[in-house]
Amino acid sequence: MTITPPGSASPNETLLIHTRAELEAARAGRLGEVAVVMTMGALHEGHLALVRAARRRARTVIVTVFVNPLQFGPSEDFARYPRTLDQDLKRCEQAEVDIVFAPAVEEVYPGGEPKVRITPGPMGEVLEGTHRPGHFSGMLTVVNKLINMTGPDCAFFGEKDAQQLALIRRMAVDLNLPVEIIGVPTVREPDGLALSSRNRFLSGEQRTSALSLSRALFAGGRQRTPDRIRAAARAILDDTAVELDYLALVDPADFTEVDAAYRGPAVLAVAAKVGSTRLIDNLPLEIEG
Repeated sequence: MTITPPGSASPNETLLIHTRAELEAARAGRLGEVAVVMTMGALHEGHLALVRAARRRARTVIVTVFVNPLQFGPSEDFARYPRTLDQDLKRCEQAEVDIVFAPAVEEVYPGGEPKVRITPGPMGEVLEGTHRPGHFSGMLTVVNKLINMTGPDCAFFGEKDAQQLALIRRMAVDLNLPVEIIGVPTVREPDGLALSSRNRFLSGEQRTSALSLSRALFAGGRQRTPDRIRAAARAILDDTAVELDYLALVDPADFTEVDAAYRGPAVLAVAAKVGSTRLIDNLPLEIEG
């Protein structure tokens, strides 16, 4: 792997940079669309699917690697979150990423913990917002900052984090951000488990239990009405050892629960703890009656 200092890379090499000044220098003279894929590192095939989508779209692809302290609650796994930058760099070079931007906390938050943050509003107060207070504010704040720092034409996010994606799209509209937000379908293991950096914390037995999340979603997806969708998914989850946080069938426009008469696009979302590891998953649906 060749990681070179800013300003000296050939078109086929991956630049590793750590500061905004280096990023601006690396971007100078590059023509065509710029795409960004924002990550917290510990890259897996799900992240690489985003990179490939970005590579198909844009002339220059930037991957950010930043474990954002603002989006972790006091009882969550910030210190435990895996930091694997060397391995991440190898994966990025193999995927033909142009620039890896891995800033320090002080580079992203030069004034210390920010006093002004993005507020997610009512759409961010349900589901994940209820179970992880402050998470979406921290997430939107850093996404806004990284858009400002990287200056992309388009940004790619995974549909596995459905509520996050919906909020980012809404933020781009509400704040007039000059960037196109593009969702990429969830990547799954052959047995259906959604890829996540947190899967590495699961024991063999816990991983088997975690499969109930995707099984519940697929069972619900085979039904045609809201009540039957919920009942089919709940039946799977009631027979497992996972600690359920929520199972919800929501309108993707605002993440409010749909009623029995609802017809149109929907998201069946689930979150649960498997051992000490919290996992989320979802399935986009079209309820037609």
